[in-house]
Amino acid sequence: MQETLTVVFGGTGFLGRAIVRELVEAGRAVRIAARHPKLPEWLEPGDRVEAVACDLRDEQQVATALEGSGAVINAVSLYVERQRSGLTFEEIHVIGAGQLARLAREAGVTRLVHVSGIGTRDDSPSAYVRARSAGERAVIDALPKAVILRPSVLFGPGDAFLAALMRLAQLPVIPLFGRGNTLLQPVHVTDVARASVSLSDMRPLTRRLFELGGPEVLRYRQIVEQVLAHLECRRPLLPIPFAVWRLAAALLAALPSPPLTRDQVILMQQNTIVSEGVGTLHDSLPTCLAER
Repeated sequence: MQETLTVVFGGTGFLGRAIVRELVEAGRAVRIAARHPKLPEWLEPGDRVEAVACDLRDEQQVATALEGSGAVINAVSLYVERQRSGLTFEEIHVIGAGQLARLAREAGVTRLVHVSGIGTRDDSPSAYVRARSAGERAVIDALPKAVILRPSVLFGPGDAFLAALMRLAQLPVIPLFGRGNTLLQPVHVTDVARASVSLSDMRPLTRRLFELGGPEVLRYRQIVEQVLAHLECRRPLLPIPFAVWRLAAALLAALPSPPLTRDQVILMQQNTIVSEGVGTLHDSLPTCLAER
């Protein structure tokens, strides 16, 4: 395959860092584009990695980051809005994503992988989910052959999901979202990174939409119980109605960095599992399901 420079937007985030590492291990040249660019500490002599400052909302910065690239992976993600600084779901997931796709097309980029999330729909009560859905449409409108990836809940070293559960395990009683029956299909960040890299190469694709979930579908309660077992501690589990969680999120909304948001509560009310009739993790990269 002809040498291709791959630009990873959001390459300093949790998933972005894993994608950069997989690209380097595949021998590919990488450009990290992020608002606060930083080269990985694990780089070795000969690794072809550069980092550039890029705000997805800045058209000129995005165009500059795309120069000379053949493949692009958009792993930019915003989970909590920052209204004062203009970091909103609409600005990042819709306008920014669409602008990136348009500029990629104009730059002659041959493969764009856009990372979204399972469960995107226009009529969701969550502003985050609605923005993700609108962002997918904006990307496809600008670049019809773009690849859409929808991962389930990500876990891995340094993740936010399991880290939050481990903090909860320090409490004398573990509060559950509802009765803890929401279905989740956690997927390892490395698997999603490998799928992103595989789908960003120049091979022909028969699918453009992939939903990436792990091998197990678990109830939220089961995941909490597994974390407690791993930590070798016993704690009672206390079901908390979602109405109480919504109230708590509303009260915490005034904080600069709220530990719980309305959108997070809504997400915990819906199952996050792979749909039927879409590409899966196995379709994107069969070998990534091998045992670790």
